[in-house]
Amino acid sequence: MGTQRYSPRSKKQTEFVFFTKNGKGATWSSPLFHRRLYLCRIPVPYIFMAMSTPFFTHFLLIALLLTSPPSAFAQRTPPQRPNIIYIYADDLGYGELGCYGQKVIRTPHLDQMAREGIRFTQHYSGAPVCAPSRCMLMTGKHAGHSYIRGNYELGGFPDSLERGQMPLPEGIYTLPALLQKAGYRTGLCGKWGLGMHDNSGSPLLHGFDYYFGYLDQKQAHNFYPTHLWENDQLVPLRNPPFEVHRPLNPATATEADFQSFIGTDYAPALLTEKAVAFIKKNKDKPFFLYLPYPLPHVSLQVPAPYVDHYRGQLEEQPYYGQAGYASCRYPRSTYAGMISFLDDQVGVILRVLQELGLDNNTLVCFSSDNGASFAGGVDTRFFESMAGLRGHKMDLYEGGIRVPFIARWPGTIPPGQTTAHISAQYDVMATLAELTGQSAGKTDGISFLPTLLARAQGQTIHPFLYFEFSEKGGQLAIRMGPWKGVRSQLKTQSDAPWELYHLEKDPSEAHNVAGEYPAILEEIERIRKQARQKAHVLDWELKGY
Repeated sequence: MGTQRYSPRSKKQTEFVFFTKNGKGATWSSPLFHRRLYLCRIPVPYIFMAMSTPFFTHFLLIALLLTSPPSAFAQRTPPQRPNIIYIYADDLGYGELGCYGQKVIRTPHLDQMAREGIRFTQHYSGAPVCAPSRCMLMTGKHAGHSYIRGNYELGGFPDSLERGQMPLPEGIYTLPALLQKAGYRTGLCGKWGLGMHDNSGSPLLHGFDYYFGYLDQKQAHNFYPTHLWENDQLVPLRNPPFEVHRPLNPATATEADFQSFIGTDYAPALLTEKAVAFIKKNKDKPFFLYLPYPLPHVSLQVPAPYVDHYRGQLEEQPYYGQAGYASCRYPRSTYAGMISFLDDQVGVILRVLQELGLDNNTLVCFSSDNGASFAGGVDTRFFESMAGLRGHKMDLYEGGIRVPFIARWPGTIPPGQTTAHISAQYDVMATLAELTGQSAGKTDGISFLPTLLARAQGQTIHPFLYFEFSEKGGQLAIRMGPWKGVRSQLKTQSDAPWELYHLEKDPSEAHNVAGEYPAILEEIERIRKQARQKAHVLDWELKGY
């Protein structure tokens, strides 16, 4: 496979050298040139006179054409340190955006972002649930090497028991730390889920100069929380405390009961306000902004105008909290409204970049941490949230881990692109390392920067993608080209059989062809044996591994 990949820092600038009589001269550099061009041996005072003559103008134009590579005018060379914004949805299914085939929910800003950039059709999260996916994105490791491989909860739901999830250890190398080394100002506005303010998992200990949002994923089950966190300090909100998982009695529930799950300060809106402030404060220096919105993860909560966008257009019945999370009078309209709200936040961010003149120097990426949910009143069948893929959140079938990925960078990423390049979120660290001319260290990722820049001939291909998840019986999956092997019930069965699917022919994983291709299974089993290290948490171990 192609191993020579584009690196912005590897391309040398050519110098125009203007010599004086004593051999010294002035220079002018251009990134369009790859070798030194000696123009003339004339005294410096006469240089600028010469530049105004028709002869010089014609000569310079010919020199530009002769010494430039064929693609120099077709594609802009990306700046060495563009701003980077990574927007991360929570439980957004592969088919829940218009640009991925959604017919009911309106997402005009993300659809426009896809038209103006590149859309990936075979991009994967690292895991089928929140915390491990976030860890793999931040550290560039797949599930066989990741420090965090599941939602290991600490504490409880009440504010008094807020302790978050298992924290990242101090010293682990992260994506924001990588970008800090390149001179970036780094910010996080959203749901962290990798530690608390008072332990080793604080974002301030892992490369972020600034953060605002949720630290504990359980707190993010409520979009009207009593507080959020800002740089390790608690920030009170104008919301009363209430038990978000409290079910209602269908026989006695009133409109006031449903309204009791609504507060004043909607946390996702506050995240956008802080994100905009971060962009404006750092507009004159390179910045990295990580925006992990908690939407559209349940509970079903969104400001009323977004419910009204859909109310009356969809057949629906109230959700009374019988499967957990907040009760909701209009569950389908609310869920659609949450995704439209998320889409509007993307529109706000893109508009601010344009207003500040940062649009052409900012790479904006959008993805989701796993597939769509099945809990809390969400009706993914009605919305066709997985676009025909099998499974959903918590599954290692495609519906649980194949996710949208869109990237936009006007003037650098050609518009209107769609790629079937097979990639994963643990590739992001390697990609941004290449973009900023650094080493990502020891990761499992492969940079997809050549694909972003429409230079597919320089794209290295993954020999395989590795996934494992200890919950829902214990699962393991390996993708190798068009082939995907899946094993289930590995918490109890060390000899659980492989299932085998050819995803190009069978993207919905409906036809198990394991009995027909023993050689493919042998190769997948070989990969399985060398791709995994033991987890440091016993609950994350699989039987026989």
